[in-house]
Amino acid sequence: MPGRSRADSHTTSAAPQKRARRSGFIWRSLCCLVALLLILLPAADAGDRSIWSPATPTADSINSLFLLVIGITGVIFVLVQGALLYFVYRFRRRDPADTAEPPQLYGSRPIELAWTVAPLLTVFVLFLVVVRTVTEIRAAPPSNDALRVTVIGHQWWWEFRYPELGVTTANELHVPVGDDQQPRPIVLDLESADVIHSFWLPRLAGKTDVIPNHVNTMWFETRTAEVYLGQCAEYCGTQHANMLFRVVAETPADFERWVEEQRRPAAVVASAQAGWTLFRDLACLNCHTIRGTTARGTVGPDLTHLMSRATIASGSVPNDREKLIEWVYDAQSLKPGCEMPGMKITREEATSIADYLMTLK
Repeated sequence: MPGRSRADSHTTSAAPQKRARRSGFIWRSLCCLVALLLILLPAADAGDRSIWSPATPTADSINSLFLLVIGITGVIFVLVQGALLYFVYRFRRRDPADTAEPPQLYGSRPIELAWTVAPLLTVFVLFLVVVRTVTEIRAAPPSNDALRVTVIGHQWWWEFRYPELGVTTANELHVPVGDDQQPRPIVLDLESADVIHSFWLPRLAGKTDVIPNHVNTMWFETRTAEVYLGQCAEYCGTQHANMLFRVVAETPADFERWVEEQRRPAAVVASAQAGWTLFRDLACLNCHTIRGTTARGTVGPDLTHLMSRATIASGSVPNDREKLIEWVYDAQSLKPGCEMPGMKITREEATSIADYLMTLK
C-alpha cells in the first residue's frame, strides 16, 4: 500500500506471531495444570483406595514421601511457571523500531553454578528420603509371629493361599488385626501365573510388582478391623482395571472362625443335585476346585466357599443370585475378555448351576 512504512509492515506481520506464541504458552501452562489435577484428584477421591488415608505405618511412610515429593516439585513448578508468566507479561510488547540484539551473557559462573547445584541438591535430597522410606517398608516384620500368605496373580483375578493353614481362596484376603501387645504382621509372597501384575494396597502397604518365575515379598500389619480395597496397578491385559481384591481385616477370633469354615469341604445339597450334575457334565470341574467333590481344576478360582465372598469376577461384580446366573450364562457380558468360556447353555441350565453354587458357603 502506498505510503505504508516498513515499521508498520513489520508490526502488522509480527503481532499475530506474538499473539500465537503467547496463546501457545498459556495453552501449554493450562495443560500442565490440568494434567497435575488429573494425577492428584483421583488419588484424593478414591474412597476406600485413597492414598490420603493410610491405615498402617508402612502406608503412612509412603504417604509422607509422596507429600514431600509433591511439595518440592510443586515449588519448582510454581517458580518456573511463575517466572515464565512474568516474562511473557513483562516483555509482551516491543518497539518495532528496536532491532538491537539483547545483551548476550556467556560464562556467568554464578548462574551456571546455580542451575547445576540446585537441581543436584534437589535430586540428592529426594534420593535420600526415598532410600530411607524403602528401607523402612522393606525391613523385616517386627514379629516372628507372622502370617504368611502366597499371592498368585492370574489374568484377571487373585489367588490367596495360606500354606500353614491349609486354606485357598480367591479375591478376598482375610487377615487378623494385631495390637501393641501382640502384633500380627502379614507377609505376602507374590507370584504370577502368566504376565506381570502389580499388587497394590493403597491404604496398607503400597504396591509391589508380581513377576512370572520370581517371588517378591511385601508385608504389612493393621490394627483396625475393616475392609480395605486393592487392585492391580500394572497393565496386564483387557481386564486389568477389573482385577480387584478385598482385604478383610478382622479380630483374631473372627479370623480363626473364618479359617475353620474355609477348611470344611463342600457338601452337595440334595435340592441342588441337578446343578452339580450340570457343573460336572459341562466340565467346569476341569477349571475349578470344589473340595469334597471330584472338581480339582486349578485354572480358575477355588469355589469351595464361593458364597462366603462379597464379590465375583475379581471384585467387579456383586456376589448375588442374579449376577451369578448372568455370570454362568454369559460371563463375557459382565467381564469382556475374561478367561471364563461360553458354555452355550440355556438360561435355565445356568440358573440350575447358579443355585448349586449358592450352596457353597
